[in-house]
Amino acid sequence: MKKILTLLCALAVFACEKKEEAPKDYVTFSGTITNPNSDSIVIRTRDYSKTLKVNEDGTFSDTLKVKPGIYNFYDGSESTSIFLKNGYDINMTLDTKMFDETAKYSGEGSEHSNFLAAKALKEEKLLDFDELSAIEDMETLDKRLSDIKIELTEFYASNAEIDTLITNSATKSLEPMVESYKRYIGDAITLKNELPKGADSPTFEDYENFDGSTTSLADLKGKYVYIDVWATWCGPCKAEIPALKEIEKEYHDKNIQFVSMSIDDDRTHGGSWDKAREDWKAMVKDKELGGVQIFAPNGWQSEFVQNYKINGIPRFILIDPDGKVVTPDAPRPSSPKLKELFTELSI
Repeated sequence: MKKILTLLCALAVFACEKKEEAPKDYVTFSGTITNPNSDSIVIRTRDYSKTLKVNEDGTFSDTLKVKPGIYNFYDGSESTSIFLKNGYDINMTLDTKMFDETAKYSGEGSEHSNFLAAKALKEEKLLDFDELSAIEDMETLDKRLSDIKIELTEFYASNAEIDTLITNSATKSLEPMVESYKRYIGDAITLKNELPKGADSPTFEDYENFDGSTTSLADLKGKYVYIDVWATWCGPCKAEIPALKEIEKEYHDKNIQFVSMSIDDDRTHGGSWDKAREDWKAMVKDKELGGVQIFAPNGWQSEFVQNYKINGIPRFILIDPDGKVVTPDAPRPSSPKLKELFTELSI
């Protein structure tokens, strides 16, 4: 009898052990966000989305049933990439004040998300827009981009433990990513050759002002003119607004005029020019935008926009007090390079 009971107990223990060893069919994802931007976060791909609650102390925890892959983590303001696979138990720490630099992961499966975080920082450092924009000829640009491709290729292959879904995706997207930079920076190089420093600037005349008056470039002679070409629907344009307002405030008593030129048009506002103007005025008022706020009469097809060969926004232009081009592709307000340029010009 004792032998039978002992056998049954052993079988029971074995059964319990086998049950505990069964793989989880979900991911446990938790973390702590310092300076949270929202009371929730979203984990998403094209065909998956789940919202996770963020507590008042910045902590969150939930389970997700997923297909193995790269997911977008969105906190309501910024986003990053994480790698999820059922069975993982990942803990994240993040400070939104230094978003990309502070995203760290621990726990089972965390090495893949840490690699993605390091990848993002590496790409950001090597593909520095301000640095690449300073290149003045295509031969130098080609050489620099070729070196960047080699360095990134080596980085992608630097850790054999990283899931091939990540490394294969990175390798596949490298060429298109670099080519997009080549096209954009190449266009800027061509533009600087066609509109070099000291050339007469294209002009605009009697563009509608937010206050109901009109403004021409000639009206602003005697001051440097920093022009922001933007639109209400443009996310990157709106992202520059806080920095633009700060720099306007800092230089309000200097020899420079800040101009924001909206290229909102009928095509982007339901076929209505009246709606385009209404939305422009509403955003100027809502965002309390300063400087000279003008509306390009024909959107993308406006003469000034065409003459500056603007096919992507935001675009920033700097013109000197005599109406000459300083640069047809000036640094953005958020770039330290802009203040460096202003200092160089003694503005």
